[in-house]
Amino acid sequence: MKAVRFHGTGGPEVLVYEDVPDPTPKDGEVLIRVEAVGLNFADVMRRRGDDYPEPSPPPFILGAEVAGTIAAVGKGVTSLAVGTPVLATPGAGGYAQYICVPAKIVVPLPPGVGTVQAAAVVAHGLTAALVLRKAARLAPGESVLIEAAAGGVGSFAVQLAKLYGAGKVIAAASTPEKRAIAERLGADASVDYTAPGWAAKVRELTNGRGVDIVLETAGGETVAQALDAMAPFGRMIFIGQSSGQTARVEPWQLTVPNLTVTGFYVGAYLAFADLVQATLGEIFGFIMSGKLSLEVGTVLPLSKAAEAHRLLEGRKTTGKVVLQPWVDA
Repeated sequence: MKAVRFHGTGGPEVLVYEDVPDPTPKDGEVLIRVEAVGLNFADVMRRRGDDYPEPSPPPFILGAEVAGTIAAVGKGVTSLAVGTPVLATPGAGGYAQYICVPAKIVVPLPPGVGTVQAAAVVAHGLTAALVLRKAARLAPGESVLIEAAAGGVGSFAVQLAKLYGAGKVIAAASTPEKRAIAERLGADASVDYTAPGWAAKVRELTNGRGVDIVLETAGGETVAQALDAMAPFGRMIFIGQSSGQTARVEPWQLTVPNLTVTGFYVGAYLAFADLVQATLGEIFGFIMSGKLSLEVGTVLPLSKAAEAHRLLEGRKTTGKVVLQPWVDA
């Protein structure tokens, strides 16, 4: 089968489209014919060799979320049949035409949801939902600042925050076009978080109080500004650092206003299959009822994985970036 691997860390050019052996499902596993795989910024970090919670030993196949059809089942699997459209969160290995995964992490697709759309839901939808519900503990009426609000996680978070009862959602994005997308998705207001002094604008939008919750994705110098935009007893949830820069937090900046900074890693939640399936079920319910819009931005063949990484790393995408392993086969 065809797959994309890196044999050493570096720029997008280290991603190699090549032949690898076909996998065979073990006991309790299923073989998925991958029709769409979603990209995440974590893929960029692992490819670059950035600090990451899990190892990426070369040659390594990226791809944390896949959608496709069951091609074969291993011994002991009775709940899934060959030909069933499914999605799964393997954590890695998705940049390939086939992947074997434990049957317990596989979710059948609802009728009417295609594989490209499904690949846009898994990691980003789960991240947005779980970070708001579990890490941020969003309460009805609270205000939320969402960075990279037109991106994969951000586009879900804007909508889910409103569905979960947020009082005011403020979108942070770097261009007028991206801010317009976030406002179309339901953000009450937006700011340019690459502009100097943008925290003051957030305070203006909240009558001087600041926001209760910040979903922090940029890292680096953005963190200090975001802290200045927070209300007393506010919670900052650190999802990532797309800037690649280390954030430095002055403890006294947290102490007097009683601010909290919390880390979030969606991979740790994948061990809780019931929670994952229930959360995905809720998200698909919102989609099917028309309450949540799927923002699929860029769709490319698997052989163009390096190009997809360049677009994602260069902040030139909105919505979800998806690769299709069979388009150029």
